[in-house]
Amino acid sequence: MKHISLSLRDPGGDGKLHLKTGPEEDGETLMFVGHYSAALAAKAVEPRAPLWTYVAAAQLVDIGWSALVIAGVEKVRIDPSLPGSDLDLYFMPYTHSLPGALLWALAAALLARWLLKLPVAAAAMVGLTVFSHWFLDFLVHRPDLPLWFGGPKVGLAWWNHPLPEMALEIGLVAVAGAAWAWRRGAAGRTGWPALTFVAILVAVAVIGSMGGAGGGDAVSMGVTALTTYLVLTVIAWLVDRGPKQRLA
Repeated sequence: MKHISLSLRDPGGDGKLHLKTGPEEDGETLMFVGHYSAALAAKAVEPRAPLWTYVAAAQLVDIGWSALVIAGVEKVRIDPSLPGSDLDLYFMPYTHSLPGALLWALAAALLARWLLKLPVAAAAMVGLTVFSHWFLDFLVHRPDLPLWFGGPKVGLAWWNHPLPEMALEIGLVAVAGAAWAWRRGAAGRTGWPALTFVAILVAVAVIGSMGGAGGGDAVSMGVTALTTYLVLTVIAWLVDRGPKQRLA
């Protein structure tokens, strides 16, 4: 999802992140809170994988996108005339095509199983979390998601309607966070990790919304996005860390 998101710009060199909330502001929206609902839901369904693996999985497609944008392989430009998000994601077949997303998901599941030694069900859930990225993007993107390499592009364009899209993303995060908190409570454990991570996601969005407008090139967008995804992955590890238990 790419609208309830930090507009990752540093217009004054102050290191601040800025939120783009409507067509009147221009910028690059590169941190997508709604995707993390898949991580929280996965943790509720299959808690044997650590939270950080699901958080990284939820944004793995965009982590790859950020790296490929930095390398100049995939392309993005800013078009201020576009409603809602002004990102024109005109070339990203390796990360955001349907077969591309499937390959990222399969690779993640295999790595989770063989490198992280996760149970088969947990590794499969990591892969499903990666694959969920494409379907959530389908809801909000304009038609820029290729159905296959070089094929037609699809997207329902909720980006063009910022308030409904905002409600969708926040609602998904809230419901998924509540599901994980309930799962922990049913196991006799505190729900604070779920509440803490949801609060952090909301705080990131609110803090970002307090910034101003600005601009940036594709490489700086990719670097800031990649940094943001990795920082949130570390935060997830900190929130979830502790003695190993059957239900995490």
